[in-house]
Amino acid sequence: MPDDGVLSARSATDAPSSGERTAILAFIADAQSESILREAIVEAVPQGMEIRRGNIRTAINVLSRVNTPRTLIVDVSGEEQPLTALGDLSQVVEPDVRVLVIGDLEDVNFYRHITRGLGALEYLYKPLSRDMVARHFRPFIVEEKNPSEAVLGGRIVTITGVRGGVGATTVAANLAWHFGVAARRHTVLFDPDLYCGTAALLLNAKTGSGLRTALESPERIDELFVERAAQPVADRLHVLAGEEKLSDAPSYAPDAAVKLLEALRRRYNFVVADVPFLPLHLNRDLLDLAHQRVLVLDPSLAAARDTLRLLALPPGPSQPRRAVVVLNRLGRPGGLTSREVEEALKMRPDVTIPDLPRLVGTAASMGEPAVAARGGFRTGIVELAREVAFVRLLDSSAGTGSTELLEPRRRRRLFGRRR
Repeated sequence: MPDDGVLSARSATDAPSSGERTAILAFIADAQSESILREAIVEAVPQGMEIRRGNIRTAINVLSRVNTPRTLIVDVSGEEQPLTALGDLSQVVEPDVRVLVIGDLEDVNFYRHITRGLGALEYLYKPLSRDMVARHFRPFIVEEKNPSEAVLGGRIVTITGVRGGVGATTVAANLAWHFGVAARRHTVLFDPDLYCGTAALLLNAKTGSGLRTALESPERIDELFVERAAQPVADRLHVLAGEEKLSDAPSYAPDAAVKLLEALRRRYNFVVADVPFLPLHLNRDLLDLAHQRVLVLDPSLAAARDTLRLLALPPGPSQPRRAVVVLNRLGRPGGLTSREVEEALKMRPDVTIPDLPRLVGTAASMGEPAVAARGGFRTGIVELAREVAFVRLLDSSAGTGSTELLEPRRRRRLFGRRR
């Protein structure tokens, strides 16, 4: 067997009969992961994607008899020796197959062996999220020239209430607090409303004149300017907001949003922007420049109608998937039920947050995060964080489980070789 991989061991007579190759074939072990995979990728694949229920052993059995797809997604969850199974898979597929792997091991060493050692393009561990799949699998599936560019620098998340009073600012402030304090990511909460913004109040933060200066004179924006303009709330959480006189009329330079967000992305892991949908150039620019839009609605027919209208807006260039829909204040007296909201939207909201007026109201009055208290509100914010950025409360920076490792002499690329 040649040293450069086991793939060349297959002879021409062992290969499946000639024919057109499937563009994308996936073998997924559970229904939830299959549903998320379909929703996150289907819009990017006009030619369709074939998904079969099964794990990597199913894939080996099927691909030993049919043509190799151009892109293969395999599920190694539950497999006792996943690296050995991937080696077996490499013996029944063609050398140029593009392999994406899903599993249940949250282990950095396992990730490195799959991607750097075996040559798989990417590895994601369960539970999957739509954002996670769209960000890390989709660039390889649509064969973007520079798929890594989408994940370099800080991530911009816009929170938009589909109409006034649905609680979007509360969601934005608490999501930023979760990123910056609970998950220990460098985070800035950005409130572009220079007149009536309340994001800073919810976190008991100061406002300043820096934001107005940035919007009027973007040539002055640099990293030092950003550090001085953003006000600290905690070690890794800052707020960028202003409070201008109602009699003033700040101007907005056309390229201000681009330069400001570029500077913020160099400084912070996450930029959480509370962006109401108002007919302002700044707000439209922020929505277009975001990596992920979030729409917040309450359980009312008017909010459901406006949600559908906002979902119909064209996505920005950095948005690989539709907006995340958050149903806030579910259970509010006189509001629609969960089923009625689903019927009105023709879809299930991605995140649901119960109506907790006493908890949220008291936290807002005290300038404290409601997400710090255990309960339904916190659960909803944590789920939203996973949807938009796959950030857990405690982040694992190194693997701790038992992982099968290849011996040094066998560490060779099995996938993605060129003949």
